[in-house]
Amino acid sequence: MSKNLTKRAEDYSKWYNELVVKADLAENSGVRGCMVIKPYGYAIWEKMQAELDRMFKETGHSNAYFPLFVPKSMFEAEEKNAEGFAKECAIVTHYRLKNDESKPGKLMVDPNAKLEEELIVRPTSEAIIWSTYKNWVQSYRDLPLLINQWANVVRWEMRTRLFLRTAEFLWQEGHTAHATRQEALDETVQMMNVYADFVENFMAIPVVKGVKTETERFAGADETYCIEALMQDGKALQAGTSHFLGQNFAKAFDVKFANQEGKQEHVWGTSWGVSTRLMGALVMTHSDDNGLVLPPNLAPIQVVIVPIFKSDEELDKISEVAKDLQAKFRKLGISVKFDNRTTQKPGFKFAEWELKGVPVRIAIGPKDLENGTFEVARRDTLSKEVISAADVAAYINDLLEEIQKSLYTKAFDYRNSHITEVNSFDEFKEVLEGKGGFVSAHWDGTAETEEKIKDLTKATIRCVPLDRKEESGVCILTGKPSNGRVLFAKAY
Repeated sequence: MSKNLTKRAEDYSKWYNELVVKADLAENSGVRGCMVIKPYGYAIWEKMQAELDRMFKETGHSNAYFPLFVPKSMFEAEEKNAEGFAKECAIVTHYRLKNDESKPGKLMVDPNAKLEEELIVRPTSEAIIWSTYKNWVQSYRDLPLLINQWANVVRWEMRTRLFLRTAEFLWQEGHTAHATRQEALDETVQMMNVYADFVENFMAIPVVKGVKTETERFAGADETYCIEALMQDGKALQAGTSHFLGQNFAKAFDVKFANQEGKQEHVWGTSWGVSTRLMGALVMTHSDDNGLVLPPNLAPIQVVIVPIFKSDEELDKISEVAKDLQAKFRKLGISVKFDNRTTQKPGFKFAEWELKGVPVRIAIGPKDLENGTFEVARRDTLSKEVISAADVAAYINDLLEEIQKSLYTKAFDYRNSHITEVNSFDEFKEVLEGKGGFVSAHWDGTAETEEKIKDLTKATIRCVPLDRKEESGVCILTGKPSNGRVLFAKAY
């Protein structure tokens, strides 16, 4: 199998696009800006979904489902949110087509089927959900309300790229209502930490936890907490956000409750979400010029067994051994595939599973049966070892853990070596254009300076890190006072 992937060093963007398609993760569809997620890509998303869903339920959340369509007047109720998403909205104006009599076989919009009120195809669900919560919340006994939904949303993006930015994408969105400000703030921080836990321990991607500046904050939120990751090309990627909504949506939709003294109060809200954009992060953080590199915790197939044979008799003998091996792996909770296709040669299979990022490959030939050994190859390091048949199951069980840790360590070391402190604007530009990564710099705290730096360099403030130390300094652009460093980067 010929991979013919563009090298990362030559054209990172082209490498990424080719890899997503050639590894059978996704492809562009017949609808502008929308993608088809293929079975192998969807299997990875399902593993992500299952793990996150478990984590949400362990923190007390329940799943529900809300409509795809939002009446325009309802969408406009929270002004900042409506303004923030206005340019990305898809709108339904009519509910029926009819035959175009001048062009047989063609359809046209029926002008008599105009909707009384236009419907927004949800870019996010705060409006429809908070209008529903008004009916669900009467008393403090109804709180907290902890709801999540798995859904698709539509944001009419002009420049799209598979997984990273598509007009329609899959995600989860949590929406919670609380009796007190502190409880809502605690929820916001808790869900940011859930995301960080998932991304670090399952995706093997280190993240920086922080808060967004007012300019970068979610429209309609009082505060946005985020986790930021760094890709191999030195660009940042926002991997998850958790928003403290204050009472903004509660006031917009009049969601009140009677407190323990019987007094009416508006509830406090949060919303939080991650999307199929995480698939892009997974591909870009670990993969190499040979294809995908998947962390074992999210790989749909953790081990592939490839037989090497010349006759049906040899294949039958290898198959018996492979079947026993599969049973041992499954008992250990390891997902395994025996690739016994007779239509492809071993070399083709090796290249295919390497491209698809399967963490471990076992090759079994007649000599291996004679010697009681197997050849075990690691995808992350491309190294091979010969392991005795008696020890192979336990060895690979440990090896998968080692690969997971090793991928995280490699990404962590790269990320940490690409956080650079600078103290002047010339230094800032030099690091940004040369080394890349996160640039830690003083900023005067104004939106004007933030915007000017963005215009001059295309770098945005990714976050104000939660663990930053208070440190007086001067803004790299204006020379005005600053009380701490923020992280800038070019981003996806």
